[in-house]
Amino acid sequence: MDNFLLIIITIFIGYCLQKLKIFPEQSPFVLNQFIINVSLPAMIILQVPKLSFNFDTLIPTVVAWIVMIVSALIVLLFAKVFKWNKEVTGSLMLVSILTNSSIMGVPIINAYMGKEALPYVMIYDQLGSFIAFATYGTLITAYYSVKGKFCPKVILSKVITFPPFIALIISICFLGVQFHPYITNIITQLANTLVPIALIAVGLQLQFKVPKKDIFPLSMALLIKLIIAPLIAFSIVYSLDWLNIAGKVSIFEAGMAPMITAGVLATTAGLAPRLSTAIVGYGIMISFLTTAVIAKFIL
Repeated sequence: MDNFLLIIITIFIGYCLQKLKIFPEQSPFVLNQFIINVSLPAMIILQVPKLSFNFDTLIPTVVAWIVMIVSALIVLLFAKVFKWNKEVTGSLMLVSILTNSSIMGVPIINAYMGKEALPYVMIYDQLGSFIAFATYGTLITAYYSVKGKFCPKVILSKVITFPPFIALIISICFLGVQFHPYITNIITQLANTLVPIALIAVGLQLQFKVPKKDIFPLSMALLIKLIIAPLIAFSIVYSLDWLNIAGKVSIFEAGMAPMITAGVLATTAGLAPRLSTAIVGYGIMISFLTTAVIAKFIL
């Protein structure tokens, strides 16, 4: 319940700050830059070394990656059919693929399935969403934010200098290592800034009046993220007879709202910022309904 309130209150605070014009217009950009350069690297360094690989991680990990791959192919197909430009395509390749598996996933799945489901939430989040964000998210941002002709050297340069990617490489070197409590405390305090700052940034940019040209890609993004993605997960789980807690958690996670930090990435990279923010904002609100529907069918 606390996480639900945090999501609602912080987005509302950001929206009020926007309407009252208390913060300067460039505030969302500044907050997003702080997230990309400080909060996210801290979160990666804090969480990735804790990962362990065993048989129990199989189901959520497999489902997470298959759902993301198939969803990305659907976005590319839609982009070709509907002739979306590079910015819109890049936006949807981030916000309609990467899922809000922890901020939304933990409170929602805990409410419907109880605490025994939470370890599988963490597996889906860490081995699926989190690693995908640091790798796939970096590549997509680098590729679609490049202006003009495709240049592998420019893409490579953007990837290897991207702070979350650097943090991922560093954290992999410390797999299984337990940091000194002082270091852990400092990193934790920095990582804890991620959620409230990201949500306030969403509120600062949230626009309920979406330009006509953005309505269709917005609708398609929400269709893919909130309906098609859980259907893909449902098909995988039921066809492979993974009808257990791990499988049901995977279906729930696939249908969560778009990842907030994916919206931050898209906005920072100039990938249809207003559209990206609208997808995240509307996605969070609508996901409360869609996850209730998922619960009715799988529980």
